[in-house]
Amino acid sequence: MTTTSGSETMTETQTTELDDFDGLTSRYQRELLAHCYRMSGSVHEAEDLVQETFLRAWKASAGFQGRSSVRTWLYRIATNVCLTNLEGKPRRPLPAGLGTADQMAGDALEENHEIAWLEPVPDAAVVVAERDTLRLAFVAALQHLPARQRAVLILRDVLRWSAAETAEALETTVAAVNSALQRAHAQMSERALTEDTVVEDLTDAQRGLLDRYLEAFWAKDIDTIVGLLKADATWDMPPFTNWYRGATNIGELIGTKCPGGVHDMPMLPIVANGQPAFALYMRTPAGHFEPFHLQVLALEGEQVTHVTAFFGEHHFAAFGLPARLPADYVPGTDPAPVATA
Repeated sequence: MTTTSGSETMTETQTTELDDFDGLTSRYQRELLAHCYRMSGSVHEAEDLVQETFLRAWKASAGFQGRSSVRTWLYRIATNVCLTNLEGKPRRPLPAGLGTADQMAGDALEENHEIAWLEPVPDAAVVVAERDTLRLAFVAALQHLPARQRAVLILRDVLRWSAAETAEALETTVAAVNSALQRAHAQMSERALTEDTVVEDLTDAQRGLLDRYLEAFWAKDIDTIVGLLKADATWDMPPFTNWYRGATNIGELIGTKCPGGVHDMPMLPIVANGQPAFALYMRTPAGHFEPFHLQVLALEGEQVTHVTAFFGEHHFAAFGLPARLPADYVPGTDPAPVATA
């Protein structure tokens, strides 16, 4: 059944969706958050962008004429909200993306809070069916693209829109879309980011690797940590601009720069960007544990190839993690937080 307005038609299903705006919000919230995160590189910005998308959709709902699905209509609004938001803003990098050389563990740490760094996103907050397009490496590579090229690549390759649909959404031509996509593919290829690089579901051996990794940090067993890293593994930790290459170098960094000792660094297993991750807490002088950083890991076979450690308590809040852990907490037990003062 359809309703008619001039030459345009709207299905009864579409009418019902727009009438139930709370239902519309809950139905598309997570996938639109993933879309806005890919565009912005920030989970906090993405949340605001999704809210702006729904606000604009609510204001424009009376004029919706059913020429596309409600989902396509929302993505069109979200994409343009993102493009407006990105105007004049610098890209969100990771430390290695700054173009600086890797450093030795003994070098002085350089912290920069003026840079808007790429942020991790909780898997629970987004739709992760397209897991490869939420990986940190992929989202970081997107940040190297101009905003409109970024939008074209996401609409064409992630959402599988046609060139004509993409051109209509961005108010441009099919030829311009095809040209932008070609340039975007060239840049992504330089970073070796293809579907062939995606890690499938974790194997039993990889789960065992992650268990040993957690135990090694709890024991501050540097030799074991080094043994779990690939020889040419890399490590970065925004907001510090330093990044490091080599398992031995990374082991020395953890051994000399990380303030915790034995049984000072419990970690909670989480999932971020479709990748295995850990929330690392640090023991305080009072005895309990407080947030230190979130580690997002990339694996190859049974080795860790890259770790990004995100410093900042706001990351823990975004993942719904405890603000503190009790002094008697042991990894693997119930992470009940201590009462706040």
